Amino acid sequence: MSKKQQDIAYFLSFCTEQYKNEKHMSGRDAMNMLEKYGVLDYLAEHYEMLHTQGRQWLMEDIDEFIALRKKEVS
Repeated sequence: MSKKQQDIAYFLSFCTEQYKNEKHMSGRDAMNMLEKYGVLDYLAEHYEMLHTQGRQWLMEDIDEFIALRKKEVS
């Protein structure tokens, strides 16, 4: 695994853990939610920009991303 791939993996882990705590969910439920709406792919794809943002901004961005995805499937 390259250094960048490792950094992205740590970032995804950080975001998942923070989301879980923010939403008072189990780790499994948080992972299911993030995978269901493609959040992990989004975070990995835009790692360069997103990893510089603060925790609260990331949580709001994830909420907005999920809300947009929910509208797309409705």
